Amino acid sequence: MTMTIPFNDLSRAARREEPRLAEAFHGVLDRGWFILGDAVLKFEEAFAHFAAAKHAVGCANGTDAITLALRGLGIGDGDDVLTVSMTCAPTATGIVRSGARPVFVDVDDETLTMDPLRLEEALTPRTRAIVPVHLYGQPAPMPAIMEFARTHGLRVVEDCAQAHGGSLLGQPLGSFGDAASWSFYPTKNLGAIGDGGMVTTNDEEAAARMRRLRVYGYATRNDSTELGFNSRLDELQAALLLVRLSEFGERQVLRSRLAATYDAHLSDGPRTPKRIPGHVSAHHLYVIRISERDELRKRLAGRGIGTDVHYPRAVHQQPAFSAFVSQPLPVTEKAVREVLSLPLFPELLPEEVFTVAHAVRDILENWN
Repeated sequence: MTMTIPFNDLSRAARREEPRLAEAFHGVLDRGWFILGDAVLKFEEAFAHFAAAKHAVGCANGTDAITLALRGLGIGDGDDVLTVSMTCAPTATGIVRSGARPVFVDVDDETLTMDPLRLEEALTPRTRAIVPVHLYGQPAPMPAIMEFARTHGLRVVEDCAQAHGGSLLGQPLGSFGDAASWSFYPTKNLGAIGDGGMVTTNDEEAAARMRRLRVYGYATRNDSTELGFNSRLDELQAALLLVRLSEFGERQVLRSRLAATYDAHLSDGPRTPKRIPGHVSAHHLYVIRISERDELRKRLAGRGIGTDVHYPRAVHQQPAFSAFVSQPLPVTEKAVREVLSLPLFPELLPEEVFTVAHAVRDILENWN
């Protein structure tokens, strides 16, 4: 009988956590305060500690987190922001919504994160910031990026939407730049049962401005001092995220073990994630690379194995962002034709990982 293995199954975690999540949910109902209440304050404090930051500002989603971070740091209309096209569209969307213009930089072929050697050629007279992406949970080369930023007087906002639990040279991802944006979309390592986002920073003035911007620019109730918008982390989601944050370490261990199993069984097969000493991946996704990606995906589906592609088109290849193309991106354009994400989530059983890895090897060894 063919084993059916989903690419992801959020219901497995929800069933296991149901009693604790229900308790947190009813706690919010009993308090009767549903917007920016006690749960949000507690989660912001707990997440700031988790991210090694002084301040955490909850917001509606990870896209808004990028916008808030940039605007909080004074980046906006007329500014250019260096980022990558090897990412999901929200990275660029958050930049555009701040009023700035994304300028795309190519990625390193080994890690698929921002190539610091390509930053100089992307620099413009209007460049004010850099938004590197810790893609798939792999650390971007932050020391080199920060050195470039210091040399040119640029602000840095780390896109940590896929980076919960990752670190670089012993330092948590998100703690290198001036600020970091986080997403709690349900599929993230720390996911809500709905949407949610966060900005972390050590800049007290920027954090205060972000708190105003997320609520219409209010300095006090009914007193808007600058144009803001509505982007508030839901009180219910904050309560549920507090529960999940308390178990986060255990779930990360499971992710690491599953990724290590893939590494061991696919080491002489397709191109697997690059492991660099001192770089601790958050293991958000397990992404292999193969030129016959679409055929492999089709054959795995025939064996009941779910996969996904992150991402089939780079951001600059999508109609909404075509006007922002600034330089050749050959590594990015090759990678989006090759990447394939295999199942990886904490509730995935070891025998399911063995089945997926064996299926990939068997298909490639008997390719015809």
